Amino acid sequence: MHIPLTPPATEDEMRALVAQGSAGAATLSRIFGGNNDAAPGGRYRHWDKLRHLVPPDGLTHGQWWLSIKLARGALSQALPLRDVQGRPFTFAMPDAAQRMVHAIDRDASGAIESLAPLPTPHDRLHYLQRSLGEEAITSSQLEGAATTRKVARQMLRERREPRNRGERMILNNYRGLRFIAERTREADLTPEFIHELHAILTEGTLDDLSAAGRFRRDDEQIVVQDENALILHTPPSAVELPGRLQALCDFANSSAESPFVHPVVRSILLHFWLAYDHPFTDGNGRTARALFYWSMARHGYWLMEYVSISSLLLQAPSRYARAFLYTETDGNDTTYFLLHQMETIERAIHGLHAWLDRRMAERRRSLDLLKAPGAGPELNHRQLALVRHGLDHPGALYSIQGHRGYHQVSYGTARADLLGLSKAGLLELVKVGRAFQFVAPDDLDRRLKSGPGDAGTEAL
Repeated sequence: MHIPLTPPATEDEMRALVAQGSAGAATLSRIFGGNNDAAPGGRYRHWDKLRHLVPPDGLTHGQWWLSIKLARGALSQALPLRDVQGRPFTFAMPDAAQRMVHAIDRDASGAIESLAPLPTPHDRLHYLQRSLGEEAITSSQLEGAATTRKVARQMLRERREPRNRGERMILNNYRGLRFIAERTREADLTPEFIHELHAILTEGTLDDLSAAGRFRRDDEQIVVQDENALILHTPPSAVELPGRLQALCDFANSSAESPFVHPVVRSILLHFWLAYDHPFTDGNGRTARALFYWSMARHGYWLMEYVSISSLLLQAPSRYARAFLYTETDGNDTTYFLLHQMETIERAIHGLHAWLDRRMAERRRSLDLLKAPGAGPELNHRQLALVRHGLDHPGALYSIQGHRGYHQVSYGTARADLLGLSKAGLLELVKVGRAFQFVAPDDLDRRLKSGPGDAGTEAL
């Protein structure tokens, strides 16, 4: 990981201009009297990027940076979060942030009918389970869980016990997200809640099992490193953690009108804050992202339950890490992290749009096929969902236990669903080891069009 170059001090740039006499005074007059832009070209760039660009005519890179920092300072608000040296963190809301917050307000707290129709409670359950599973898997993979999505999804679907540490991390994450979803939205955030959440997320996965749900101790020296052991961040000392966590909770629960902090901004800053403090020996990233979800739900952004930010962060983990580093190396300006997370949220919401569109197209195709003359017996919504999946996944295996866990029904209901599809010729019954499973046939489209068959169910 490349640590961004620390920007030049603005005070040094001003002193250098003053020392230049009349020429420097003219440049200062231009900088202070001009229409400075906090994000030239719509990009809120760090010095590490800006220094490679061509500055405006007549300005050096350092002078251009001075003009940008003056513009950012005019937009900046201080936060109650302070760094290890007692200096406050700040944030700004440039035009790009204002636009994205507006879009998130519009798309993440309105009616889901504006995205695509969800005609049954089953659909809502299906989308929610998909999102919780995806977030649980990818948030754990960000922290090193070495398990494939396919295996992890099967574990969650069949509700089997995890077989290794990576699977345990994923199951814990899933339980943690369910824990958040089930908590009263109006309840205030407390240190006890955060400790309980951390205990759920890290149960059975830490080298020291006693560290689940408690602060790190003074003798547990924790730093954030990259894969080459380069130290990227040294968090506050353990003795400060109780007070800092209480301050985080106070910030999360604040309803003060002035200074106003937008709920989306507040939620993202909770993510940053806990990750910066790193109050636990491990599992800080998972806990920080879970707190973000808690805060968004508390403020009415219910659609966030249906999207996964970690799946996008996992695609570019270096950008995620760099957003933290930009903040620390540029005077505690969290705007870099805010913009990165807002972009991630927007992408996640757009991804949900696209996925819902695909699902609706699949539904129409499946229903058209099932309504064809001679298509066979009428199917319930669970059977329809399985047929839709089978159309796009020829050869997929389905078990009674997996079907039962996915739809939260009894064993008898799950068994009847699968046997009904097998008898209609829409699934094939096979024996895998000692157990019977059901396979989506390669010619499922043809079978839907040609009418019922009988794959045989005598063995069950």
